[in-house]
Amino acid sequence: MRRAATLFLLALFLSSALQARADEERPGAPAAGLYVTGQLLVAAPSMPDPRFAETVIYMVDHDSDGAFGVIVNRPVGRGPLDKFLKGFGIEAKNAKGDVRLLYGGPVEYPSRLFVIHTSDWRGESTLYVNGPVALSMRPDVLEAIADGTGPRDSMIILGYAGWGPNQLEQEMARSDWVTAPLDMEIVFDDDITSKWERATEAAGILL
Repeated sequence: MRRAATLFLLALFLSSALQARADEERPGAPAAGLYVTGQLLVAAPSMPDPRFAETVIYMVDHDSDGAFGVIVNRPVGRGPLDKFLKGFGIEAKNAKGDVRLLYGGPVEYPSRLFVIHTSDWRGESTLYVNGPVALSMRPDVLEAIADGTGPRDSMIILGYAGWGPNQLEQEMARSDWVTAPLDMEIVFDDDITSKWERATEAAGILL
């Protein structure tokens, strides 16, 4: 009787293990460790979608419910910081210099504004993503940038890139995207035109 029970439990265990492996290997199923929150998502040279050709995306969130990130190498305009802030009802007479706006992706562009910044500053809407990087979505971060008390590095981004459940995993399985570790210089520096090349190299792809 004991031997029969042992064999039954062993068979049950093996059945569960095989089913779990089958679930992992079924088409479109996300592989373990595939989620890329906090990493750089880099368009492969063969990217078929022209909206994302040669883009570098900082991934804010990625799990079984979908994915959300912002493109960090598509500038769309530049202008005086004080005039930009005035458009948000912020009077900042001491604001100096220019501000550069970036296209973050096709979703809610240009109505949705995000500020990606270093995590040395925190406001009411700040979301800490991965260690040194944070994201804020309210005017308080713009006010802080204007008066000189804001984050060390920041980028003002309009719109975002979004994927539904399992959509990004399928695109990655088609080799539309490669990933690279977070590189603060690639995210925040002013050398916009070389970001894709540098990120592609960091991902191990030779152009």
